[in-house]
Amino acid sequence: MVSFLLSLVALLLGYLFYSKLVERIFGANDSIETPAKRIHDGVDFVELDWKRAFLIQFLNIAGLGPIFGAIAGAYWGPSAFLWIVLGSIFAGATHDYFSGMLSVRNNGETIGEIVGRYLGTSAKTVMRIFSVILLVLVGVVFMSGPAGLLENMTGINQFFFLALIIVYYIFATVLPIDKIIGKIYPIFGAALLIMGVGIIGGIIIGGYTIPEITFTNMHPTGKSIFPYLFVTIACGAISGFHATQSPLMARCLKTEKEGRRVFYGAMITEGVVALIWAAAAMSFYGSTEALSQAGTQAVVVNEISRTLLGPVGGILAVLGVVAAPITSGDTAFRSARLAIADAFNIKQDKFSARFAIAIPLFVVGIALCFIDFTIIWRYFAWSNQTLATIALWTSATYLYKNNKPHWIASIPATFMTAVVVSYIIIAPEGLRLGEQIGTPVGLGVAIFTFAFFLYKAHQAKQYGLASAGASSGK
Repeated sequence: MVSFLLSLVALLLGYLFYSKLVERIFGANDSIETPAKRIHDGVDFVELDWKRAFLIQFLNIAGLGPIFGAIAGAYWGPSAFLWIVLGSIFAGATHDYFSGMLSVRNNGETIGEIVGRYLGTSAKTVMRIFSVILLVLVGVVFMSGPAGLLENMTGINQFFFLALIIVYYIFATVLPIDKIIGKIYPIFGAALLIMGVGIIGGIIIGGYTIPEITFTNMHPTGKSIFPYLFVTIACGAISGFHATQSPLMARCLKTEKEGRRVFYGAMITEGVVALIWAAAAMSFYGSTEALSQAGTQAVVVNEISRTLLGPVGGILAVLGVVAAPITSGDTAFRSARLAIADAFNIKQDKFSARFAIAIPLFVVGIALCFIDFTIIWRYFAWSNQTLATIALWTSATYLYKNNKPHWIASIPATFMTAVVVSYIIIAPEGLRLGEQIGTPVGLGVAIFTFAFFLYKAHQAKQYGLASAGASSGK
């Protein structure tokens, strides 16, 4: 219990103090007009109250991530607490803040355009394609997954629910952001928070024992902590998917200083939710072995919720495993529309322009619902963390070029480089070369990447100064 409470306090302190350091280094300035004011179009660029923007951002980035990921991460035991806390404060929230604020500073651009702006044209092309594919995959899995769960709950054919979800997704993708998303997301976001508070309250009142932090690997199969834990718990610590979502709210902020509350604050809140579910999973079943035998994450959520919260818990469980993923899938398709619109410079103020992009996206998405892409989806976790790594390097490059302390982004970027390289070498869906090769190679690539970053950033900076001198006649 002590470790859990200290972890909660650490997350709070991270928001109160480290977020202000990140904001100060970035240089948030309320005198700079935000895209919501400067490019207001009544569709995607719409001013929202920061509290509503916070809840929308929270639900955008959360969904099932901090619940299912934390439950899976609980297999390693309370060492998961450390990753959730340190990852959220120093990696995830910093990543989300810069993904959002760089978008604010650059007319609400999507992540592919932002990466290209700081890492070059080749990187932009790769990220445009990579991010759209990732978003469509997220949207598809969050169509078919909830439809299947609803079929199990009601006995009604899943294709009926799939059709309903698709219709909702189309409306949420093309309608102005304040018409559907701006109205229902704050409600679902608040419900997800209430669910978390109820769960941890039930754990404490019920007398369950939350284990203390230990560096012992408690995974039932002995799977190593590095790199697996750091890929398994993504949304509760750092997730590249967030970089695709932050530009949605970057187009809705009234002032730049609201970014700390909305972007950094939402990630810390997600870390709290992940911490709660990791603690609940560990304590409710008594051991990681028992947890591993309990069934899927959906089964675990349902059992814990119903046991601790009764009938209300059953309703919240449905919200957690059905509504939450649906509200991540719709913004995934919306973000994909915006990414394509940015890439081809297509204005989105008219319905016809929005439908012209959305319809082909949904044709592809619906087709994928009928294809078994389990093997492809196994690469999602790695792809997600790879995207986060690229977004962090982009942020570090921005900071270096602007004479700001780059270490707040370059250090977590280096660590995540080690994680994603080691993972793809070691994992079953990767090269399967074993930890003896994967770990040292991953660390070596991370160190090399950091050195290369310093070299290239310095070179670009010197070239920029030389160009400026030449243009001014010096």
